[in-house]
Amino acid sequence: MERTIYPMSKLKGEITVPGDKSISHRAVMFGSIAQGDTRISNFLFSADCLSTISCFEKLGIEFDTDQAGHSVVVHGKGLRGLKAPSETLFTGNSGTTTRLISGILSGQDFVSRLDGDSSIRRRPMNRIITPLSRMGADITSETGNGCAPLVISPSTLSGIDYISPSSSAQVKSCILLAGLYAEGKTYVTEPVLSRNHTEIMLPCFGAEIISEKTDRGWTAAVTPPSSLTAIDVNVPGDISSAAYFIAAAMICPGSELLVRNVGINKTRSGFLEAAMMMGGNIQILDRRTEGGEMTADILVRAGSLHGVTIGKELIPSLIDEIPVLAVLASYAEGKTVIKDAQELRVKESDRIETTTAALGAMGVNIRPTQDGMIIEGGAPVHGAAIDSCMDHRIAMSMAVCALAADGPVTIKDADCVGISYPSFYTDLQSLA
Repeated sequence: MERTIYPMSKLKGEITVPGDKSISHRAVMFGSIAQGDTRISNFLFSADCLSTISCFEKLGIEFDTDQAGHSVVVHGKGLRGLKAPSETLFTGNSGTTTRLISGILSGQDFVSRLDGDSSIRRRPMNRIITPLSRMGADITSETGNGCAPLVISPSTLSGIDYISPSSSAQVKSCILLAGLYAEGKTYVTEPVLSRNHTEIMLPCFGAEIISEKTDRGWTAAVTPPSSLTAIDVNVPGDISSAAYFIAAAMICPGSELLVRNVGINKTRSGFLEAAMMMGGNIQILDRRTEGGEMTADILVRAGSLHGVTIGKELIPSLIDEIPVLAVLASYAEGKTVIKDAQELRVKESDRIETTTAALGAMGVNIRPTQDGMIIEGGAPVHGAAIDSCMDHRIAMSMAVCALAADGPVTIKDADCVGISYPSFYTDLQSLA
């Protein structure tokens, strides 16, 4: 479906974005292998999170869902309560589902097969196959290319001390989840702390997890528990979704926007730091903590922006927001350099190339590098027809870019936003 986005004079008012996608995934997974009923409020009913629910339904877990009320009850059956699926577990477009569930399935006593859409079949899975195999898991890429479909057969797992070559919450979480079923402790060390929702949430279910900075990097360790116990989870608003509205308010003159109940976990809030480095007029209000996750309200006003350099230290905490950060750079005076972000090349699309192509079509002076992009901002941004490449973050980022352009922007396959934010266009229009 094509959608045309027209320039907007300013954004006024307030908005509450949907629940965090990463936390919604984990609440379903951990609730499924806990004993008892896990009640999730402010759950994100997006295509990706529904893929996680679908997979666990095929594994014998029952759910009570209330989409209107944004709630889910997971009737967990314990660490050893999953049943052999009678069909392939289809993960859709969700890399989080594919990688995290692989850790859980590696500890089961039945065979399972994982597959996804064309995007998942291109995304690298050796990054989990290698450490899981070291733990003793019997996991193979069916086609032998290191991608899905994956076949996981019963095996005996042993804890390992794994040093990850790059920071990845999906890889780390996969290994920690396999560690729940292993003999002995499992350690995962990464160079820079990636999203730590797993380390925060699993102890609430009763797991023993330690996370600390060591001389090797950031190390998380899990001790296999005898059981996990169901809890109530209140999911904060997704900062990745909030980023689009924050960016929109920053580039549309005269805007003033309050975004309520946003998760500002330090491993996720790099976008806010980068936006303020660029001169963004952003205030963090009413900080509070629930279930170990920090949330706040964010007040944004339009202002003058300037170019910056974003590199290694911030990249893990804003990797999903780089396309919309490139939009901000397009409207900022001077040069913005984004580097150390080669992970973008193996997302739903090659986001270095797709971001460069989309913004380039709109007249932005942008060029790709091997690990990022360089943007010379401050010139007029024009209306154009762009291809989302079925990547939800490209579609939403270019919709934001259109708001301050000199003409409308038509986005091909715009409905791919349903992967993470089904009501995005409606919410955006509500602020006009």
